[in-house]
Amino acid sequence: MELYPIFLNLKDKKCLVVGGGKVAERKVSALARCGAQIHVISPQLTAELQNMVECGLIKHRHGYYETSDLADAFLVISATNNEAANHTVANDCMQRNIMVNVVDDPPRCNFFVPSVVHRGSLKLAVSTGGSSPRLARMIRQKLEQEFGTAFTEFTNFLGAIRRQVRGQVTNTAKREQILKDLVDETTFAMVAQGDLERAKERVNNVCRINRCQS
Repeated sequence: MELYPIFLNLKDKKCLVVGGGKVAERKVSALARCGAQIHVISPQLTAELQNMVECGLIKHRHGYYETSDLADAFLVISATNNEAANHTVANDCMQRNIMVNVVDDPPRCNFFVPSVVHRGSLKLAVSTGGSSPRLARMIRQKLEQEFGTAFTEFTNFLGAIRRQVRGQVTNTAKREQILKDLVDETTFAMVAQGDLERAKERVNNVCRINRCQS
């Protein structure tokens, strides 16, 4: 079955993580980047998770998973080393149409966490649908080399330019043409080579040529 790729807005959404070990820690860190309201259920926590609790970054209930923990949950990740507990979490979520991921157990997931390259607002996500997480990681590592950190600044720059164009150019056809022309193969190659200033200048030239500043 083919998976439908989406990016979720988790800001202020309750996300439940069952488990308090190193795997859970990685999942919590990823959720925290997205501004989620993170609730962790576990009798024990890693030092890093405990530190996040003390800093008020996540909420923690000491103990084992209970069905009531699912109240208002938008998304659930089960990352315990107890297979029976993971199965219970998955079944409860499936019955309630809650998105759930059981780590390393594809049949009990209704979504998979991709391997991601983070470049600011640019996210490159790779998934094998649970078939081979290692292959996904290898592809991600290749992408990290191809899409260097220059793409972080350039993507943010493009976002600012797009907002400027949308605010200043009232002619719909002209506006859409400018937005389409902001990036071409040459500009992309400049960014990939780390030549940000020349890439930005090419983008600015598109605006100047079309008089979008007027």
